[in-house]
Amino acid sequence: MEEMRTFGYICPACGKRVLGSRSVFALEASNAEVECGCGGSALRVEFDGQRYRVYVPCGLCGETHVAVCTQEQLISGSGIGLSCAKTKQFSCYIGDEGTVEKRLQELEILSQKEKQREGEEQPEVFVDSIIMYEVLSELKDIAARPGGITCGCGGNRYGMDVRRSAVDLVCHDCGAKLRIPAVTDSDLDDLCCHMKLVIPGGKT
Repeated sequence: MEEMRTFGYICPACGKRVLGSRSVFALEASNAEVECGCGGSALRVEFDGQRYRVYVPCGLCGETHVAVCTQEQLISGSGIGLSCAKTKQFSCYIGDEGTVEKRLQELEILSQKEKQREGEEQPEVFVDSIIMYEVLSELKDIAARPGGITCGCGGNRYGMDVRRSAVDLVCHDCGAKLRIPAVTDSDLDDLCCHMKLVIPGGKT
């Protein structure tokens, strides 16, 4: 069976999820495009024989971002997320269909919440303050357990970088990061399933 890669983003024109799958062979053979049904946007992929250049219509800031990916990043593993240069949040996902679809559902909620806050004179610090405080509380509980938060490099010294829609756990020894989304109820449910967390660092 031919290996496929699924691309997903939120259309800045209509605000809906856009999903499209292309075969790895097709991606390597020629340029590809995933267009929204409304006709207002299209994600484009160009391949120069070594690297992929991905043009992403951003549903968070409305602009088009350009990301350069290696073959390994784009076609291997469960997938990658590409971030919005302005909001620093993920705005596009590439990978297997199930993973991309799940992440895109969360991104759609984030996009809707961001739009709801655009007209506010004093927007909240977090996309959803209640979810963020619950996530921080759960992280505190996990950290209190013996070996609750560690890094794959072998270190156990870390810091927390709290963002509008996520918390980054950052290893002080190797600099690796683990992003914990904090926007939806499912984000909180996913975190509550973990007794321990491991930052995906590598041993040097």
